[in-house]
Amino acid sequence: MRALTWHGKHNVQVDTVPDPQIVNPRDAIIKITATAICGSDLHLYDSVIPGMSNGDILGHEFMGEVIEVGRGNTRLKVGQKVVVPFVIACGSCFHCGKQQFSACDNSNPADKSDASEIAYGYPTAGLFGYSHLTGGYAGGQAEYVRVPYSDIGPIVVPDGIEDDRVLFLSDIFPTGWMAAENAGIEPGDTVAIWGCGPVGLFAIKSARLMGAARIIAIDHHPRRLELARANGAEVLDYHEVKVREALMEMTAGIGPDACIDAVGMEAHGFSPDNIIDAVKQETKLGTDRQHVLRETLMACRKGGRVSIPGVYGGIGDKLPIGAMMQKGLTIKTGQTHVQKYLPELLQLVLEGKIDTTDLISHRLPLEQAPEAYKNFHDNPNEWTKVVLKPHA
Repeated sequence: MRALTWHGKHNVQVDTVPDPQIVNPRDAIIKITATAICGSDLHLYDSVIPGMSNGDILGHEFMGEVIEVGRGNTRLKVGQKVVVPFVIACGSCFHCGKQQFSACDNSNPADKSDASEIAYGYPTAGLFGYSHLTGGYAGGQAEYVRVPYSDIGPIVVPDGIEDDRVLFLSDIFPTGWMAAENAGIEPGDTVAIWGCGPVGLFAIKSARLMGAARIIAIDHHPRRLELARANGAEVLDYHEVKVREALMEMTAGIGPDACIDAVGMEAHGFSPDNIIDAVKQETKLGTDRQHVLRETLMACRKGGRVSIPGVYGGIGDKLPIGAMMQKGLTIKTGQTHVQKYLPELLQLVLEGKIDTTDLISHRLPLEQAPEAYKNFHDNPNEWTKVVLKPHA
């Protein structure tokens, strides 16, 4: 089959690789009908996430048709169309029992999980198409993919629903939803969201559905700010204003009730702290550029909530711990428990209560994936979201 593979920093290629096979009884093989490039894929493209190997198959946002099912899976049937969560979860461990699927104890193989335990204190769950710290599973930017624990993860999509409407249930819609949920949004709240990429836009959509009275979105790309405004947010261009001062002025000196960092470890801009972080990241003296996280902690009102869906992969410094403690902030973060949210979010899509397609800027065949990665990385203003069709 054809698949997009990683070969180092800014080097991805469409290669011919072996077709996936059933390995365990609960596996399924999916023929990919649509897959997307995610902002967190760019962390791999930039080679800032450790644990990648030459030839790894990328991609964790995908859906398709079931073409083979292992003998231990009685839930899926050949011919069904499914969306596959990016998180791989067993469904039976302690954490899965609490619907904390992204903390699954069993989906990251033992020979891989030791490394993540060293890095993060505990083994992580398995993720599709990501680092070997998260299992090294082949991803879905390919013609076919093996899905482990397929009786727990994939959700069946009704016939007649276009792929574009449901594809983002794989990651960015539930990630934006959990980000808003973690922010503890209450009716009447003012919510500030850093980053108007796909996750930030879905956080805006989700916050509105949860009752936020006012949403302030922060970015500098005109097209992304335009999308944020179209989804009901006021916008701030961080190239034109001092963000914290602007937020204080907009909230009568109180600060936002909730702040969401939808940027993560590759913050941009020319603030002194971010320049220092960028130098550390480039020279391997540090891993994360956490300017946005610092800004959310300083900007959030006393007693407020900070939600962090943006990916952080290693070690950061200069965090305002004093401000966090003295202001009594509540902080929630983590990889998304996708399986927990899928039934509710699919219903929102089917009822037409949310537009999941407005951020798609490009639809391309898989063979153009290297070009798409470069443009998504270099021109985020115009390339807001890319959907790839492996069998186009």
